Amino acid sequence: MAVAAFSTVVEWYDFTLYLYLTTVLSRVFFGPGASSVLTTLAVFAVSYVMRPLGALAFGHIGDRFGRRKVMLASMSVMTVAMLITALLPTREQIGPTAGLLLLLLRCVMSFSVGGEYTGVMAYLVEGAPPRRRGLIASLASAASEVGALLAVGVAALTTALTSSSVMDAWGWRVPFLVGALLAGGTLIARSTMRESPAFEAARKARAIDRSPLWRTLRNRRPAVYRTFTISALGSITYYVGITYVPTYLTSVGGFAEGDALWLSTVASAAVIVITPFAGVMADRFGRRPTLVVFAVLSLVLPVSMFGLMTRGHAAAALIGAVALALVAGGVSAVGASSTPEQFPIAGRLSGLAVATVATTIFGGLTPYASQALVTSTGWNFVPGLLVAGVALLALPVLWRLPETAPSRRRPVERPSS
Repeated sequence: MAVAAFSTVVEWYDFTLYLYLTTVLSRVFFGPGASSVLTTLAVFAVSYVMRPLGALAFGHIGDRFGRRKVMLASMSVMTVAMLITALLPTREQIGPTAGLLLLLLRCVMSFSVGGEYTGVMAYLVEGAPPRRRGLIASLASAASEVGALLAVGVAALTTALTSSSVMDAWGWRVPFLVGALLAGGTLIARSTMRESPAFEAARKARAIDRSPLWRTLRNRRPAVYRTFTISALGSITYYVGITYVPTYLTSVGGFAEGDALWLSTVASAAVIVITPFAGVMADRFGRRPTLVVFAVLSLVLPVSMFGLMTRGHAAAALIGAVALALVAGGVSAVGASSTPEQFPIAGRLSGLAVATVATTIFGGLTPYASQALVTSTGWNFVPGLLVAGVALLALPVLWRLPETAPSRRRPVERPSS
């Protein structure tokens, strides 16, 4: 379980690294100019379309043949893709083809990640003591924040130790090489993992469904809707409130790339602190009330926090970045346990796979949408409005969310797994 939880470091390291290096990658692969930043974010958004496809493919494998196989296969693909990314030729070397190769590799990464996080969440929920599911599942979310912190730290350190010309020439490769080494080490560690005990029990009882996706869509639609909502809120708070922030600080707040990355490093460290506390809250008070609290914070805070980041003062920008990061970390921590609990063991990964469509829309697309809207309208508060709008729509669903925390459920109810 420890290996499963902390192996999510690699997934979030890669995805956040790409966004933290957006301005550098834009110059390397698409040339100078503001339009190159939008193009780089568009590559991220387009590649994210592959995430639900990967989730469906790996979800079927996981529901039919086991969670362990999914986690090994997805990490193998991620290791190779990250290594090739570090070795890619640049626009200066092969022209526009460099950007196309970058897009192709991002699509491969997104496809593999589609089965990665859902497989880990199911594995943890199925193996954790029922009354500690929230805490243990949140550790995977915390580990993902460690990956984000590591990504922004490596990016900031590389930027600080190299000049702009060196960074554009070869410095950008170093963080991706570090990621490839992390992925390779994680793959070796995962090979020691055993299968989920709950899945093994279901297999012995011959309770494995041969058509898990079809049965989930037919019989578990309300659960799919609820999971979609939780994922939508978690995605937009994370991808706009954390990973888009360095680009926002650079392009809107007027901060240098290095300063923006260091501010984001502090914000990422703050998320690691809040995540296990949010998991404990979900165990102690229930998934529903904890999610409602974080949804309310997602509604009332973002606009003013993005406003703080436009004042040009490091202290104000830090307050805004940390506040947004804490809210995003809280939603992700509770979502780590509440989303798998919406489905039974048979079809759990397939149900989570359908919900990853929300991650594509509200995660992969929102950094691009935020930057495009800020550029076209000149209104710097647009990213905050996007987060607040999703929170407003999510609140009624979360208010009526059935409680799945074993410590808060009625004894007559059966546990979801």
